[in-house]
Amino acid sequence: MPSREDERVPLLEVRNLKVSYKTYRGILKVLDGVNFEIEKGEKVGIIGESGCGKTTTMKAIMRILPSNAIVEGGEILYNGTDILKMSESEFNKIRRERFAMIFQDPTAALNPVFKVGEQLMDILRYSKGTGKYDEDDLKEEIIGAFREVMLPDPERVFDSYPFQLSGGMRQRVCIALALLTAKELLIADEPTTNLDVTIQDQILRLIKDLVSRRDLSVILISHALGAVRGLVDRVYVMYAGTMVESNEVNELFRSPKHPYTRALLSSAPRLTGGGISQGIPGNVPDYLNPPSGCRFHPRCESKKFICDIEPPSFFSVEKGGKVACFLYAER
Repeated sequence: MPSREDERVPLLEVRNLKVSYKTYRGILKVLDGVNFEIEKGEKVGIIGESGCGKTTTMKAIMRILPSNAIVEGGEILYNGTDILKMSESEFNKIRRERFAMIFQDPTAALNPVFKVGEQLMDILRYSKGTGKYDEDDLKEEIIGAFREVMLPDPERVFDSYPFQLSGGMRQRVCIALALLTAKELLIADEPTTNLDVTIQDQILRLIKDLVSRRDLSVILISHALGAVRGLVDRVYVMYAGTMVESNEVNELFRSPKHPYTRALLSSAPRLTGGGISQGIPGNVPDYLNPPSGCRFHPRCESKKFICDIEPPSFFSVEKGGKVACFLYAER
C-alpha cells in the first residue's frame, strides 16, 4: 500500500462546495456540491451558461465572496490544506504570493481616481509584505510587466488614469497585475468580456503565452468555447451550481457525454453555417426553489425516474472522463 507521502495531492481541490446567498426573496441555493481539481502546471477550463455559479466558485476560492454569501459546506484544499479553515492572515499570504485573479470587467477592477502606476505600486508593496525593497525597483518591475503584456509606451501607461486607456489596454494592465503576484495559480474569469473580437483573440493568446512561459496553473472561465479549446488541457462543464462533466479538452468537444454538454455544444454558432441552432429547451432553474435530484432533469430529454429523486454521482467514462448522469451508472 502506498504511503501518504506517495499519494498524489492536487495543487487545488474543491470538494462538495455548497454556497448560498441571503436575499430579500429568501435563501438562494447556488452551489450544490461542486467538485473539481487542478494539478500543478495544469490548465483547466470551466464552461456553462451565465448564472451557473462559475464566478461564485472562483470567489469562494479567493475568499472574496460578498457579505450575503454563506458557505454551507465543503472544502477547498490548497496542497492538501483547507483554505476555508485558515486564518485571515494565513490566507492573505497565499493570496499575496501564490494566487491571482483576472476579473471580467477591468474598469471595475481599477480605481478611477488613482493613476495606474500608483495602484500597482500599492499592490506590489502589499504582495512583498514587510521586506525591504526599493521604490525605483518596484516601478521597474511594473514597467517590465507592462512590456511583457505588450502594452505600448509603458511609461505613459504607468502615469495614466484608467479612463485614459482603452478597454484592451485596461485588461492588459490587469493581466500584468496578476502576473506580478501569481506564482502558482492564475484564475481568469471571462477575461475578454466587453472587448471586441480582435482584442479578445490578442488577450487570450497573450494569457496562453505568459502562463506557458511561467509554468502557472490556470483556471479559465469563458463563454467562448473555441477559446477554451485552444487554451486549456481539461474542461469542466457546470450547470446550475453543479459540475456535470469533465474530460480532456479535445475528447470532451469530440464526444460529449452529459445531455447538457451535448446541448450546450450544439447551441454554439459555427463558422461553417448549417442553420440556426435551436438552443436548450426550458429555463435555468430558480435557485430559490431548485429542482430535486439532478438539477438538469426538467430540461433533459433523456431523464429517468431516478433523476428527480437523487443527484447523480460522477461516473467514469472512456478516455478518463467523468460524467454526473444516471445514463452512465451501469457502465
